[in-house]
Amino acid sequence: AGGLGRRVSAVASLALRFRPDRGPLARRLLVTALAAALGVATYLFWFRDLPVFAIDDVRVEGIPAGSPGADELEAALTDAALDMTTLHVRMDDLDAAGTRFPLVESVSAETDFPHGLTVIVEDRRPSALIGEGDDAVAVADDGTVMRGLATDGLDLPVLPLGRVPTGTRLGGPVLDQARVLGAAPEALLPMVDGTERRGRKIVVDLGAGIELRFGMPVRLEEKWRAAAAVLADPELTALGYVDLTSPDRPAVGGAGATLPTDP
Repeated sequence: AGGLGRRVSAVASLALRFRPDRGPLARRLLVTALAAALGVATYLFWFRDLPVFAIDDVRVEGIPAGSPGADELEAALTDAALDMTTLHVRMDDLDAAGTRFPLVESVSAETDFPHGLTVIVEDRRPSALIGEGDDAVAVADDGTVMRGLATDGLDLPVLPLGRVPTGTRLGGPVLDQARVLGAAPEALLPMVDGTERRGRKIVVDLGAGIELRFGMPVRLEEKWRAAAAVLADPELTALGYVDLTSPDRPAVGGAGATLPTDP
């Protein structure tokens, strides 16, 4: 509304520059400019909020099934949307309704004229914990600290932090570890015992003496695919570590071989 309001002011200012004593053309331009400004203002401050365009059919998509607080999130987004029209969807209000839930990264919306609206939720994925038991706090795949998200039943690795940071997002070396865990396939994440940083390189501990050596936190999805391929190789009978620095050619220690595995 602020941007459109500035356009109205600009059109009105332009109209005032045309003096009526400059002839019929100037007068016609003045009338046209004023009519355009009036039309924009009418749309902004009256027409687009008419009840005839009111939203009464709201669909919310993208909330993972069984997510903590899913019903409350859907209700909050629906209530916010029902106070709008299909010509005037206030995204700031939808964002405010959705992003107060720690699971929500962002929301978008698609109108179905004249009365429908679909709200699409982009969710965060919990990938690690800080602390244990009742005091545990989930951390998202982008390092966001998900305060308020129930952690009961979350089988996730614990990050090497003594306490929950005061901010909303992790920083420093532990952020890289959270990003590595966030890229892990869901089937492999429960296998992770923990992570550590050696110099600038990230190491994931799978337990039983097996390490996944990621090197720098880049090409993470490719590295996890390479790790999965190695772990699924039926010919491996012993394994100490998998070096994933180059995901196109992961190196295996303890089995005495370097495998040119295609991730």
